[in-house]
Amino acid sequence: MKIWVDADACPAAVKDMLFRAADREQVAVTLVANKLLRTPPSQWVNAVQVANGFDVADGYIAHQVQHGDLVVTGDVPLAALVVEAGGEALNPRGERYTADTIRAALTMRNFLTELRDSGVATGGPPPFGQRERQAFARELDGWLLRRSRAKPPLARSVR
Repeated sequence: MKIWVDADACPAAVKDMLFRAADREQVAVTLVANKLLRTPPSQWVNAVQVANGFDVADGYIAHQVQHGDLVVTGDVPLAALVVEAGGEALNPRGERYTADTIRAALTMRNFLTELRDSGVATGGPPPFGQRERQAFARELDGWLLRRSRAKPPLARSVR
């Protein structure tokens, strides 16, 4: 199981948490963006630069994700594709998308898009702060725990 990050708009604090978790838990973390990204020296962290264009990074992630993988994204349509593929999706603010919640999230996203397109000022998300960092860390820890429970036990040598 891997972690994929829609990295173009992912907050630095979230990336830092993911980098630490990658080394601590020995889980592959791949950042995907349409710009060159700096990553720490780690065998568990890498970055993929995709071409510029609308939803190119999302398309790359959607084609790579496998059952059980975690995708960190604020993009609700990408989250829907991930959930449909059997992966888990988590936005950087700590909201986990599931088969039970993704339809409501898509509906709200589409509603707000229609309002903005008709000229209504809907405002943006609240500032990213400590509460969001803690929510993300809690959900990431939950995924890592589920991952460790799903791993087969290590073979023991019998003498």
